[in-house]
Amino acid sequence: MADDTPIIQVRGLVNRFGEQTVHEDLDLDVRRGEIIGVVGGSGTGKSVLMRSILGLRQPNEGQITVLGEDARSEDPAARQHIERNTGVLFQDGALFSSLTVGENVQVPLKEHHPELPDSWRYELALLKVKLAGLPADALNKLPSQLSGGMRKRAGLARALALDPPLLFLDEPTAGLDPIGAAAFDRLIKTLQEALGLTVFLITHDLDTLYAICDRVAVLADKRVITAAPIEEVEQFDHPWVQEYFHGPRARAARSGQQASRPLTSQTAV
Repeated sequence: MADDTPIIQVRGLVNRFGEQTVHEDLDLDVRRGEIIGVVGGSGTGKSVLMRSILGLRQPNEGQITVLGEDARSEDPAARQHIERNTGVLFQDGALFSSLTVGENVQVPLKEHHPELPDSWRYELALLKVKLAGLPADALNKLPSQLSGGMRKRAGLARALALDPPLLFLDEPTAGLDPIGAAAFDRLIKTLQEALGLTVFLITHDLDTLYAICDRVAVLADKRVITAAPIEEVEQFDHPWVQEYFHGPRARAARSGQQASRPLTSQTAV
């Protein structure tokens, strides 16, 4: 029997910065095996929500359950369980500039599996680099020697190092040209299908929303005002939603998606 329990469950979340309330009574469920796109205007706290779920920020109020564990718990076992089963790609890649790509990918392996021989960690890092669509010779390069798109793929390889079932992506296509962004979208979709991932994806890229997201969660008015398939979200009666999903860029994204062929397993480097 399928487990319908949400892999992430947020209830009554409150996040404040001084006198400014970013989230108030925010609820959200993320279903296993889906790609959920999180959108919202500037200042709606998309990254703050992600950091709260990951335990990188303690919210002022609310309950957060991730993979069956209390994300706000201070129990080391609970924290380790979440950390071992989540991968994160931050917007700028967040790679260690003084380490090679291979060494960056090995960081979580060394932290959570120190018993592995160096040769095994190297082979695993090489596998993840190839999985992220990078050539094998990228393994020994520094982040400064890579293009922006390649750095994102290197960050993705590190996020996949521990074979996590849950992947967080913060603006993964930001700064990429349209061809590179479309290739990255195809890569994410291929990996999600092949590995059975659940993907929490913050984006402002309408093409990404239409191409790969199963549902879209909209942050506005300090909470998630709707979380549904994009066809339903388009019809949601809210000024920001209507402006965002019915402006000229949204029309172009819809037209482009309707005209394109279905996503394939091929990815461009």
